[in-house]
Amino acid sequence: MAALPVYRWRLAPDGYATRRQLRARGLRPGGQEVAATLERPRRRRGPLVAHLYRVDLAKPVRPMTPARWAALAAANRARRICPQCRRDAGYVIPASLGMCVTCAFPKSSDCLRSA
Repeated sequence: MAALPVYRWRLAPDGYATRRQLRARGLRPGGQEVAATLERPRRRRGPLVAHLYRVDLAKPVRPMTPARWAALAAANRARRICPQCRRDAGYVIPASLGMCVTCAFPKSSDCLRSA
């Protein structure tokens, strides 16, 4: 097995891109193997490593189907339902609280309502 080429930070040649850069161009790796790696040195730890893919072998991003849009909407709707009171909070329930703000702080919300 041949070793992958390793480039220093910001010195990769044209024709290579990270996943995120491919996505910004509307592309995806499309099943290709990692073509090279990019390393950013750090002082006290090992280098940060990014995988590079060849742009010429990348494929277009698959379009969202109506079923995928519906599944995404259902998932986001479920994140807004409070498990305590079973109401739609109108915002994504914070993971740190695990419930809507009204249920998490019942006394302070009563003060806000009376004001």
